[in-house]
Amino acid sequence: MGSAARLARARLRGAEQRRVVRPRRLRPGRYEWALAAVEAAALGGAGLIVVIAALGQFAGWFVGSGLWSHLLPFAGAVLGFTVIAGAAIWGWLAARRAIVERVRWAPVTLSLALALGAGWFALQPAFFSALRELEALVGGQAAAERAAIAHQVYAAYRRAGLAQLQRMFERSRPYQPVIAEAAEVFNLDPALLMGVAGTESGFRPRTSADGGRGLFQITAPPATATKSARRQLEVGQLDLADHRHNAFVGAATLRAYLDQMHGDLFLGLLAYNIGPRNGGLQAIMRHYGARDFVTIQPYLKELPRDYPIRVLSTALAYRLWHEEGRLPPYQERGNAERIQAAGIPGLE
Repeated sequence: MGSAARLARARLRGAEQRRVVRPRRLRPGRYEWALAAVEAAALGGAGLIVVIAALGQFAGWFVGSGLWSHLLPFAGAVLGFTVIAGAAIWGWLAARRAIVERVRWAPVTLSLALALGAGWFALQPAFFSALRELEALVGGQAAAERAAIAHQVYAAYRRAGLAQLQRMFERSRPYQPVIAEAAEVFNLDPALLMGVAGTESGFRPRTSADGGRGLFQITAPPATATKSARRQLEVGQLDLADHRHNAFVGAATLRAYLDQMHGDLFLGLLAYNIGPRNGGLQAIMRHYGARDFVTIQPYLKELPRDYPIRVLSTALAYRLWHEEGRLPPYQERGNAERIQAAGIPGLE
């Protein structure tokens, strides 16, 4: 019996010596939490896109103020969507356990696929259309006014001579680097600044009869703008015949008027064009009791009230030309939604 016991102990020691020490792995709990976090993030992102698209679509379908024809159908559609969404979530949770038991990676893979599909849809014109409808619903009067002005920009683009605009943008190539630099320095959209230069000079720098000089037809910029341009250019004296100096003064002037108008793009562009005449736009608005671009427009009979629209339609055209290499006709089928989805520079 003693020899048998010794033999057994020897075998046990040999087995222990042959045992392979495996590297420590991530605890299953943490691994499952990581997968669940990825799954939740993917489903949350996809769900957000679906909710925006659904609410925007409902807002488009039932736009109006009638109780029975608009408000109640909208509320019913939202309620129905909520019920369907709740059922979908319940069904997913009910099926998830069985799916995980078969293939651990299946839920997270499916959720990522849904997120990718939703992301692709979010880049389509239909989603942007639904997003605009939802903005109008949530934003109320301010969003409605903004949308009305935006459509003035689209209409101006539609009426524009696209061949002439393309030739103008070809002329703009030598000036694009300095305008892009000025836009970056003064935190402006480069396409917006290109729209200002195109409207002012058509990228034919010159001295005009009214005293306007260069790319941006600078006449009487605010002292703060010239000071800021000198500081950024690190020069003591500005030369408006220098395209870079001219672009920096133009960008600094637009930035000054945008700040003066609390970031309102339409009022900022209008103030840029009016300049210090008649005490500037602020004095004109106080005189007439106007509060925004919509309410000041009727009082600007002797002043260029369409200037912001012309600038923004040119900026929109530049963005399309820069991105696509051509200017798509607005009236051709499918182009309207695609052009609107491109966004008006400065309004995103």
